Amino acid sequence: MSVLLWIIAASAIGGLLSVAIAALFALNARASQIPVLISFAVGALLAAVFLDILPHAFSSAADARPIAATILFGILFFFVLEKLVLWRHCHETKCDAHDAQPPQHDHGRSGMMVIIGDTVHNFVDGVVIAAAFIADIEVGIVTAIAIIAHEIPQEVGDFLVLLHSGYSRARALALNALSSLAMLAGGVIAYYSLQEVNQIIPQLLAFASASMIYVAVADLIPGLHRRPEIAAGAQQILLIAAGVATVWGVGALLR
Repeated sequence: MSVLLWIIAASAIGGLLSVAIAALFALNARASQIPVLISFAVGALLAAVFLDILPHAFSSAADARPIAATILFGILFFFVLEKLVLWRHCHETKCDAHDAQPPQHDHGRSGMMVIIGDTVHNFVDGVVIAAAFIADIEVGIVTAIAIIAHEIPQEVGDFLVLLHSGYSRARALALNALSSLAMLAGGVIAYYSLQEVNQIIPQLLAFASASMIYVAVADLIPGLHRRPEIAAGAQQILLIAAGVATVWGVGALLR
């Protein structure tokens, strides 16, 4: 089998397999469990950013300042994007963004931003897979397996954010599956233009990180503060720690 076919197979199967395994967990959760499991999603998203994505971005860049600038730009970009979505929603329906009582979900804002960031991240994963297969078939296979295993905890968090954001289970699954195809696109594009794509990988990783940081800090964590009781706080802390530990543990096993 040619290198290109290996890249296509590994990218397509890898992306869809990680989504399928994550869906088995996230989509079987009861509706009443989703707000509770959002704490796990916060931990998983932040751990993926600060323990995996950003270290790789900074280590791959010759200068840290463009990476930091991309993160800043990304956070501001997603702030403006969320404002535009809020403006559109408030002009189309009764706007509960300004009501005294918090809405049950955010009308898709968090989910949309997570999908954008995850799509960019999947594209970069496809580039990494292509580079590994071009170097050696065996290295490519090992790299693809590692990426699949490492993606699962983050994909679980993405599913939970989509469900919390008001998406149906079927739509959440479809969007995650569609986002996973960016891995295939990244692999094929990298095969034909690896040198050019490699030059912007740090910036792509930084932009993906910005979306995850913004969603976790600006959209999800404020919702956790709506339950100020001690028992709820302790539960949230434990689930955030579980999300961090899951991502860290998978990464440690693969190193």
